[in-house]
Amino acid sequence: MELEAAVWIAISLVVLYLVWETVSPILSPLILAVTLAYILYPLHERLSERLGNRISAFAITGILTLLAFLFMIGYALWINDVKQSLAYYIDAFFRWLLEFNLPAAVYELIKHLARDIPRRFEEYVLGYTYSLPRLALQTIVMVFAFYGVLVNTRAIRDEIYSLLPEENRELALKLLRRAGETLHTLLRGWLAISVVKGVLISLGFYAFSISSAGGSIAAGIFTVVFELLPVLGGWMIWLAGAIYLFTSGNHFDAVLFSIYGFTLVSPLPDYLLRSRLGKRETGVNAFISLVGIFGGYFAFGLVGVIIGPVALSLLGTLLEEWKRTRELGEGVAS
Repeated sequence: MELEAAVWIAISLVVLYLVWETVSPILSPLILAVTLAYILYPLHERLSERLGNRISAFAITGILTLLAFLFMIGYALWINDVKQSLAYYIDAFFRWLLEFNLPAAVYELIKHLARDIPRRFEEYVLGYTYSLPRLALQTIVMVFAFYGVLVNTRAIRDEIYSLLPEENRELALKLLRRAGETLHTLLRGWLAISVVKGVLISLGFYAFSISSAGGSIAAGIFTVVFELLPVLGGWMIWLAGAIYLFTSGNHFDAVLFSIYGFTLVSPLPDYLLRSRLGKRETGVNAFISLVGIFGGYFAFGLVGVIIGPVALSLLGTLLEEWKRTRELGEGVAS
């Protein structure tokens, strides 16, 4: 029996290794597909009531396919300009931060980030710049996976709940709830709104002739990142654009762009949508969110922005459960 168990363990490990080697090259588009399906599922539910499950999923997937196709065209046309503009914005931002009288540890951390972030981003971009067929293949995988997840969401959810262990079912449910809460706040709240704000900033930068198309897209990307971080926000980007217009002598345009940014980007939308977005973290939780976002990015690339905060929230749940179990054990012992 021991030999048979050892053989089955070895076979299982080999299968898991082969599965990982098969899935790992397309892990990013799969995670992106699940993320988009999670964000758009409420829309799918509403459309399903009128069109049916499959037709609704097909219609949303068709729109996503069109947007992905336009993204690939834009990527091919503007990626070099966007890369150069992002490098300039990142360098300017970190130089501004380093002008403050910061503690030595914080100063060294920022210097490290100033060196590491542009390098990692350039490696990430160059990996796709010289391999557009790879990007196209991953886009196709993402689109098909998105449709599959969207049309089978209920079956997938039921299957996950059926696999929960009976002995620790309560803990498993807590982990699922915590992951759901984190994803809801991060994806359907701040990330979705942050992307909309990034698009608005890009349109504003281009319409007011603050930057070229590539530079405007870079400003939009910066806005999305700033909106996800505690304390910071998209107001920093439109304010920089307004200052640029003002110092260039375009005072009237600077005022108009300030009104545009204040009402459509930040902070007015944050106050109006606060109840739906969820509370932005402060204090220790803000630091944990920051670690999750940057740590996830360094470990997993762009999808790590999602993985990092969720992983830390699950760790927090496990620590709370361990603390509760220990306190109950001490209470019984006394």
